[in-house]
Amino acid sequence: MSDNLNELLFAFMEHMKVRNYAKATLTGYSRYLRQFLDYLRANDITDLKRVNRDTLTAYQVKLIGFRDEKGRRYTIATVSIKIRAVKRFFEYLESSNQILINPAEHIKEPKKETRLPRAVLTEDEARKILDTPNLSTMTGIRDRTIMEVFYSTGIRLAELMNITVYDCDLQGGMLRVKGKFSKDRVVPLGKHAIRFLKEYITRVRPRHTKNNKAVRNLFVNQTGEPIASQAIQQQVRNYAKKAGIKKHVTPHVFRHTFATQLVKNGADIRAVQKMLGHSHLSVTHIYTRVAGVDVKKTHRESHPREKDKVDRGEKPDTQGYFNVKPD
Repeated sequence: MSDNLNELLFAFMEHMKVRNYAKATLTGYSRYLRQFLDYLRANDITDLKRVNRDTLTAYQVKLIGFRDEKGRRYTIATVSIKIRAVKRFFEYLESSNQILINPAEHIKEPKKETRLPRAVLTEDEARKILDTPNLSTMTGIRDRTIMEVFYSTGIRLAELMNITVYDCDLQGGMLRVKGKFSKDRVVPLGKHAIRFLKEYITRVRPRHTKNNKAVRNLFVNQTGEPIASQAIQQQVRNYAKKAGIKKHVTPHVFRHTFATQLVKNGADIRAVQKMLGHSHLSVTHIYTRVAGVDVKKTHRESHPREKDKVDRGEKPDTQGYFNVKPD
């Protein structure tokens, strides 16, 4: 890989950091793009201006036909994300005037089926997990608060990690969330989350941060440092196991559960979209399938014409057709 390609890749990754991409996404994109640039080098292409649509199509074909030493192929999802990384890279190069024409503009990701969430908790399962932490300990109060916030707001783990003490409006019952691509949003806090946040902020956090008052992150460990994402994931798994839940429970399962239960209980899908921070409504619509929403029943019960019981004389004949008089 030439120095120039290395420099462009480094600049792109810095650009992604500024746009607040998750750490896992940054790691994946870096790996996928190094694979792509190695492919270019193997084909004697060291100048990105020489890359055209045929080059990218050939690379996509190579990914789809790839087999490892055990004969396993890339999944459609894997091919899609590798192609997506390339597309975002060239979009950046075009926007920063590194290239004049974007050769990836018309390259499509392989169409994949929308997968349903692997695990969604019932109300009873969620309650059992929430009731598991020992509230006679500081750690137990903190952990219960974290899970209450997950369940009440549906925010992502990375978003929870970025919440500061200034993002909580407990009086107004709202939480400011720094979402993907630097898109902030405000989500409502439920009464249980508010109650535990008050307890945590007034009793627990001050003790943990007494020797580290400069930290602004809302959730901290016992030494006052921002709590690690791995620690939160492990705690959620441990509490689920202790509660006797057989499902594979992660912080993201609380997000799926939040959305599914809202939709199931009749929440407006666009309101759910805003709370989840989805850019496209189509992503949120998956929860109508998870919740088993009967769209025909919803239409029948909600549409004004379905509620109109007035007979306006528009009666069909005995064969089921309307009697149409000639003009």
